[in-house]
Amino acid sequence: MMIDIEKFNATPLVREPFQHLVVEEFITPETLAEVVKDYPDVPGGGSHYGSTLNIKGRFKALMDEMQGPAFQKAMEEKFDFDLSDRPITYTVRGYCRAKDGSIHTDSKTKIFTVLLYLNDLNWKNDGGRLRLLNSGDNLEDYFAEVEPKGGTLLVFKRADNSWHGHHPFEGPRRAIQINWLTDEAALRREEGRRGIITRVKGMLRGSSAA
Repeated sequence: MMIDIEKFNATPLVREPFQHLVVEEFITPETLAEVVKDYPDVPGGGSHYGSTLNIKGRFKALMDEMQGPAFQKAMEEKFDFDLSDRPITYTVRGYCRAKDGSIHTDSKTKIFTVLLYLNDLNWKNDGGRLRLLNSGDNLEDYFAEVEPKGGTLLVFKRADNSWHGHHPFEGPRRAIQINWLTDEAALRREEGRRGIITRVKGMLRGSSAA
């Protein structure tokens, strides 16, 4: 497998102030290099659903594993939550904008958020380091900071206090985000909205390059 389920299983779940865990080298540096070679062409900033991008090769293989039964079982056992009837989807980020990173909790239609960073093995910037926060109004009031270096996995259960954000950074910042959602209606609504955004960005970029 490309992902390290055993390392995930061995990582303790932190329960307060909201349920989360961080796993470094969830994928190996060798796997990281292979996946980055096949990383999809992402049209600009923001999140883009995988269904709107050209997903192929080792990147596709990674996403298949992360949406597969072995990882879902590990998630269910870790968080003691049945995901058998919950839709799953994922988005891809390739570029961070200066306006990104504002404090938020994620939408109520998301049950779990899974972030896997696919950047270099050392993140050399002060900005772009995701902070897990004690409150919703102060980036300095944090209890954990996650360096978005390649291979690092962050998982948390969405809650009304699952505050997170980061200081501004502008530049390449590769990350995939997997979400289990509350129902199919939420899936259709989210994918439809972001799909339109992705197509518009692609057309704008194509016209500017002409």
